[in-house]
Amino acid sequence: MTKTVHLAVYDTFSDWEPGFATAHINRPLWHREPGEWQVRTVGATKDSVVSMGGMRVTPDLALDELSPADSAMLILPGSATWESGELNAFAEKARAFLAAGVPVAAICGATFGLASAGLLDGRKHTSNAAEYLAMSGYSGGAGFVYEPAVTDGDLITASGTLPVDFARAILGRLDIFEPHILEAWYLLYGKNDPAGFFALAEYGESRAAATA
Repeated sequence: MTKTVHLAVYDTFSDWEPGFATAHINRPLWHREPGEWQVRTVGATKDSVVSMGGMRVTPDLALDELSPADSAMLILPGSATWESGELNAFAEKARAFLAAGVPVAAICGATFGLASAGLLDGRKHTSNAAEYLAMSGYSGGAGFVYEPAVTDGDLITASGTLPVDFARAILGRLDIFEPHILEAWYLLYGKNDPAGFFALAEYGESRAAATA
């Protein structure tokens, strides 16, 4: 059965932040089970939105149509509007996901929105900077960790400057790749190490040969 990861989209969403994750969720070559995963977009409504990079996206479904029971994860990118409270409905959907035991991954401004909603209190987390999250008025500052990406149970948080680390945490939490393939993936995309490229190429060739 196909598993679906939902990517939240809204005006000025930071299109580069979830890109490494969504591209490789949708790329079956290195998956444990090819063809098992897909990404669908969710907006406040089904009206099209425009990313920070100027890409127009028409959501696959509206937020009120999204149930945690139908999703493997909700990914929340940053935007220019999280700090204003304009995207509070997405934070509330994240609350429902976490309550249901379905993972949520938030990066950059989305971590501010979750902090404002109290969803980082009592959880290890990270963001662009501790001082940035402190401006939300949240009570979870003791749980801030100075790492590119942090996973605490069903919650992933990351700095907006490190989308590859964000993707690695997402792919690892979803268990899409075998551990040695995820390690090779990060060597290539996170470290620019050609050893990762050759390991992935060898694995892809062996997978293709096995299914020929």
